[in-house]
Amino acid sequence: MHSYGVGDVERMLNLSRSTIRGLISRGFVAPARGPRREYRFSFQDLLVMRTARALVQAKVPARRIGRSLNALRRQLPQSVPLTGLTICAVGNDVVVRKGVDRWQAESGQYLLELDVNVTGDSLQIVEMGPGASNGRAAAGERNETPGDAQGWFERGLSEEDRDVKKALEAYERCRKLDVRHVAARINLGRLLHEAGRLEDAQRVYREALRECEPDPTLYFNLGVLLEDSARNDEAIGAYLQALTEDPDFADAHYNLARLYETLGKPQHAIRHLGEYRRLLKS
Repeated sequence: MHSYGVGDVERMLNLSRSTIRGLISRGFVAPARGPRREYRFSFQDLLVMRTARALVQAKVPARRIGRSLNALRRQLPQSVPLTGLTICAVGNDVVVRKGVDRWQAESGQYLLELDVNVTGDSLQIVEMGPGASNGRAAAGERNETPGDAQGWFERGLSEEDRDVKKALEAYERCRKLDVRHVAARINLGRLLHEAGRLEDAQRVYREALRECEPDPTLYFNLGVLLEDSARNDEAIGAYLQALTEDPDFADAHYNLARLYETLGKPQHAIRHLGEYRRLLKS
């Protein structure tokens, strides 16, 4: 199953690194560790973090958040299909929606299907009839092809675990519609890297660095690729560029420490390892 790095979570959920670390330290998510000791999040983790952010913003009590997220986490791997899943805060409750079904995460209780419309100062709630789901499905079929760059980006995300070729095509469409869409470039390069197409991945990263704003994750991913190509000196340069853009990029510090140790530069290795440990504790 595909996993996501901290940079992916930042872009996809619009969360700062400090917020992500806070969600980890409070036990809302327990990400795995990659081969370079970097955090790797599952899609379930992303859903849980998105929900946690919404509940915190809604000022739901922390204890209630914990109970709801624990219940949600238990449901996600088995009983909840992830495609088309929507999770939101309704009052103090976590509500999960899949198609026309809605249920409370904490109790598992199914909810009456309602459609909510806001017009001016009025709120209208309409119970959906049997034909409503058909109309909604038809509307979904009409909108099957994304109409903008962000739509293609989201299509790419949804296809990654099902059809890598379609995910690559979606990210390419996104890139052509918006040449400055950094997240699409990063995901495109990552998938090419994972497929063993190192030259294509490097081309994507370097084009993005020329055409987009400087991005620490771009530099970091390029560094990983260069390492895998046995170009350690260039990889060090890429990791240092990542730290120029984001001095608190813990994974870049860790990779630099490891590379400097390999190259027989213990003082450099100790410095970056110390920064890595400091950032994990902050």
